Amino acid sequence: MIHRHSPHFDDRPAGEKISLIVIHNISLPPGEYGGEWIDDLFMGTLDTKAHPYFASLEGVRVSSHYLIRRDGVLVQYVPCDKRAWHAGVSSWKGRERCNDFSIGIELEGSDDVPFSETQYATLTELTRSLFKRYGILDLAGHSDIAPGRKTDPGPWFEWDRFRASVM
Repeated sequence: MIHRHSPHFDDRPAGEKISLIVIHNISLPPGEYGGEWIDDLFMGTLDTKAHPYFASLEGVRVSSHYLIRRDGVLVQYVPCDKRAWHAGVSSWKGRERCNDFSIGIELEGSDDVPFSETQYATLTELTRSLFKRYGILDLAGHSDIAPGRKTDPGPWFEWDRFRASVM
């Protein structure tokens, strides 16, 4: 695992327990993979003039606990005991502010391509490790906690396969 230390995090509310894993997808620019733009976004160093799409990200401060690249490499940006800024306006099982009680995992990808075998392998290993540490957690997509606003991880994400691999 590669450790990067994003400045985009803060403390979870006192006494808050982690109960949810949120699966996302991300590519920067959209549909392009393998570059350093995601790191730059999560680290707060993205040059918004480097690509026309990046202008829409001016001033955005986001992060995730983890990123799984297309080749299966795992990057951690925020320690799990801290609150990463991945969910935005969100709710799960009647609770608002999912960042307070969730761990965010980004998969390098988009809504219109399948994820790689190595990504599923890394995601399974990471999720099992998180279950050992925190107990069995709920699993949801960004689309589940922010319906109508978000679509990721998208229709190519194999939920049945993933759930069967970690249970």
